[in-house]
Amino acid sequence: MPSCVLAYSGGLDTSVILGWLMEEGYDVHAVYVDLGQPCEDRAATKKKALDCGAKSSRIVDVQEELCRDFAFPVLQWQAKYEGWYLLGTSIARPLISKVCLEVAREVGADAYAHGATGKGNDQCRFQLAAEALNPAVKIIAPWRIEKFRKAFPGRTEMIAYCEKHNIPVKASVSKPYSSDENCLHISYEAGKLEDLNVNGVETVEFGMSITPQKAPDKVEQVKITFDKGVPTSVNGKTLSPLQVVKTLNEIGGRNGIGQIDMVENRFVGMKSRGVYEAPGMTILYTGHRVIEQLTMDRDLMHLRDSLAPQVAEMVYYGFWYHAKMDALLAFIKDAQKHVTGEVTLNLYKGNIQVAGRSSPNNLYDEGIATMEGGGSYNQTDAEGFLRIQGLPGRVQGRTTPRTY
Repeated sequence: MPSCVLAYSGGLDTSVILGWLMEEGYDVHAVYVDLGQPCEDRAATKKKALDCGAKSSRIVDVQEELCRDFAFPVLQWQAKYEGWYLLGTSIARPLISKVCLEVAREVGADAYAHGATGKGNDQCRFQLAAEALNPAVKIIAPWRIEKFRKAFPGRTEMIAYCEKHNIPVKASVSKPYSSDENCLHISYEAGKLEDLNVNGVETVEFGMSITPQKAPDKVEQVKITFDKGVPTSVNGKTLSPLQVVKTLNEIGGRNGIGQIDMVENRFVGMKSRGVYEAPGMTILYTGHRVIEQLTMDRDLMHLRDSLAPQVAEMVYYGFWYHAKMDALLAFIKDAQKHVTGEVTLNLYKGNIQVAGRSSPNNLYDEGIATMEGGGSYNQTDAEGFLRIQGLPGRVQGRTTPRTY
């Protein structure tokens, strides 16, 4: 009998897919990849898969790896998809594929199945990552199989299937939106959010944060230490990557930090609307940038900034395991070697302000930058600098005069 590994969440879709795969003749090994999803009973999810007939069921905790090896390198790139999205879901998908393929190799499974739809980005991320790691892998994406879609044209049929087979699910036929969560962020989309005139931040029930309007009417200060571009402590306490993120999620969450509502361009070509919250990562992006302002060479920073949209695009599309990404990750590791220091931020009702910053590699020289008299910068030197910089313009101006 053929076997497959299923990226299993225990929700409506993967519960139905588990049963359908078994009906199609597969032994199914359910893998719950623990990314720090809050409000989920992991032990119950594992047991549920076995109760539903899975050949095996396991939980694989990769929260530290997600933060250390995936989220923090993207943070070092200051990568945001289309200027806003911090890529919380996108970052996690290649790691899920890696874990599932590791399990498939261990149990001798023939295929890798997932519950991503044929309309979204996740199908791309799962498959591109899996095929890069194992070019011979067989991907089973039921939502792209007409037979599956005919059997389950909507949520009503899926819920009825679960009721018929005594599969416990929390889903109901009417749901205002769908969500995806991990320790980095929570995303909300579909349902009522497909109407652009619906206020997204008033519609969703945020799981990590409160709205800025409900945040305390006082400033909360937070101090973050970075070592070579990696956050290592919060408020003087040394923490693991996961602990850094979780601590800042709590601090940022209670101050309404990191909520966005955007319309984005999916890899498959359509536009979609999403509401996101990422309190901890939003704080880290700001703090990291502040330390870079002290420690990073101008031309190096500008080169990094010019490449950051490409990194964001590759992560969003699903090209994590790619030669270009390998080179870019090697580049950023070297580019961040002096980004060490401490930043103090003031948080207030969704806003972040800089209260102080310091670094042993500080390139800011007050004696050079001062607007007061004296100092080590000779302003007369600027005369020759500007004459040389302006030379091409003067020559062009004489040859092809501009009207003014």
